[in-house]
Order: sequence, then C-alpha cells, then structure tokens
Amino acid sequence: MNLHEYQAKAVLREFGIPTPRGVAISAADQCAAAATELGGEAWVIKAQVHAGGRGKAGGVKLCRSAEELTAMAQSLLGGRLVTYQNAPDGQPVNTMLVEETLPIARELYLSITVDRAAERIGLVASAAGGMEIEEVAAKSPEMILRETVNPVTGLMDYQGRNLAFGLGLVGDQIAAFVKLVKTCYRIFMERDLALLEINPLVVTTDGRVLPLDCKMGLDDNALYRQKALAELADFSQIDPKEAEAHTHNVNYIALNGNIGCMVNGAGLAMATMDLIKLSGGMPANFLDVGGGATAQSVAQAFQIILADPNVKAVLINIFGGIVRCDLIAEGIIQAVKEVGVKVPVVVRLEGTNASQGRELLANSGLAIIAANDLNEAARRAVEAAK
Repeated sequence: MNLHEYQAKAVLREFGIPTPRGVAISAADQCAAAATELGGEAWVIKAQVHAGGRGKAGGVKLCRSAEELTAMAQSLLGGRLVTYQNAPDGQPVNTMLVEETLPIARELYLSITVDRAAERIGLVASAAGGMEIEEVAAKSPEMILRETVNPVTGLMDYQGRNLAFGLGLVGDQIAAFVKLVKTCYRIFMERDLALLEINPLVVTTDGRVLPLDCKMGLDDNALYRQKALAELADFSQIDPKEAEAHTHNVNYIALNGNIGCMVNGAGLAMATMDLIKLSGGMPANFLDVGGGATAQSVAQAFQIILADPNVKAVLINIFGGIVRCDLIAEGIIQAVKEVGVKVPVVVRLEGTNASQGRELLANSGLAIIAANDLNEAARRAVEAAK
C-alpha cells in the first residue's frame, strides 16, 4: 500500500523530521488561503498521485501568485495525470499539495528498502538527486552508494557517516544527515514499510538537510497492525478491479492480455502465466485465490476477472492440497451458474480427488473445457481466446 507525498511527510514530521511547510488542498478555491497561510512570494504545487515522474508530466509547478496556483489546481484536480510510470491511462488527481519554496543548493537521493538478495534492509544514496535512480544506476553506477543493515545491531552511525562522506556533505550537514537516516530507518521498522524513498533530499543554501519529496510503501501483510496508516489507503489510485479484489482478500493484478487466470498459489500463478505466454497468448491478470479457495471465493474471483472487457477466455488452474479438488469443482460449477460466464472456461485440476473433480465438471452440462495437464490447459485457453 502506497501513501501520497503529503501523507508520507506527515509521518516524517511525526518522528521529528522537519519538512517544507505545506497545505493539502482538494479544491482550486482553497489555493489562495493556502498561499496566505504559508506566506512568501512563491509556492510549489504538486499533484498527488501514486506514481513518479510527476514533474516531467506537468504535475509539479512553481507559482508566483495565488491566481497562478488556482489555475494550476483547476487544470489538474478532477482529471488524470499520465506519467511514464502509470501510462497510458494515468491516475486521478483528487488532492494537490501546496508548499513553500526553499533555497536549494544541492539535490541528493536516499532510500531504504528490502534487499532481497542480502535478505536484509538496504540503504541506497546518490549525489544525483532529482533523477530516476534506475537511470543513474544504469548510466553512472559509481554514483550509487549502498549500506546493508545488520539485523542484530540495526543501522550504525558509521554507516550513516559513510553515506554522508560519499555524498560530499561537510560540517554540520554530516550530523544532520546521520540523524535523518537513523530516524528514517526507525520509521521503516516501526511502520512496517517496504520502501521509504526521498528524492530529492535537498541541502539548502543555509546548510539544512530536508526531504523535498517522500514516497512510502507499506508491507500489505502488516496492515493489520498499522491501522492508522491503513485508513489512508487511496483506492482511486489503483485499478478498480484490484480495489474490489482487496475487499475480498483476493490477490489480483490487472495485466494487458485477454486470458483471465484464476489460480491458487502465487508460484503456480506465475507458472500459469508463463505457459500462457509460451503458448502464444497473453494473460489478462494475476489472480491468486489462496490455498483455502472456496465456492464463494471462486465466484468472487470470476466476477473480478469478467469485469475486464478484454477477457475472451478464463483458465482455472487449481492444485488441491488444503482443499479437495471435488469441492473446488463444485465451487466452479456454482460460480459459473451464478455469475453467468459467457466466455470459454478451461479448467485444470490436480491433487487430492482430482479425478472426482474432473468427473463433476464433465457431468455438469456446462461449457467447461477440462484439461489433464497445465501445458494442455494453457494451449486450449489460448485457442479458446482466439
């Protein structure tokens, strides 16, 4: 789950990290009051969407009058902002952040995330702030600084200093940076984050080190113990089908193909999508109904899959372990009848009571195509979609 910039900065301030003063607005007529509250002669207004590249897409602008702020808000609020990360459809702009301007001397990059190769928390920093870090890593890998955190000791002061020296910070900036990094690490751990990214982290002309932007992503598996942050979720920023799946505790990710996939188990789902592609087709989604799939969850999954008008066939690939295949077959039959599926449905069952499950499907009287193995299932789904 991602937070908007203004929400992430509120978390930073909660932990004592200063940020530029700002006001979140949801209507253009709030701009004048925001400018008055912040004071000054110029302000930055930023569209709040869960995507990077807002500046290049016209979602960030320096304004020198309340009228200019209002015009910018009117042009974006209620519309969709398309960036390189969310193209082609973009995401809706429901909130904008008006902030004070700062005298910037340098722009840096800082992030904390899970280093899956090292199986530890990793820090990444770079003097090339304000740029896409992937581009920096590809073109100038020597500019990427890394530190890996020992889970026993936690983040150590010397690791923060290593990054500060590598970034060319001097004097009081070093101590300020180390303090900021250690606090960010504390936020990462205490708020169960999967990502904390500050880009850019700026050094002002008077020597302050401040986060000009901030992105936070929470580990969905920990939302049950981060209830205050979970309430900040903005489901308008994701595909409506994904939002619906979230309410039913179904793991769904929309893709661009025409073969709907319903599988129990993430690894099996990935293998199923690979075989569809290998057979000449394109999956329309990733959908994992979980190991304890039921007739109800299968019916809900059908509804979510069929909400995509691009779906021309559905491939169900279930391995009966925790739940028997005959019960899954009964659920599929019930779901097909309830939902009123109008596209071909290919089913591959394997595991406990698989033969009984296949027999139930064959005798159901429904237009369900049974497959004996996954390769055959993928091939027949691709043929059906054509």
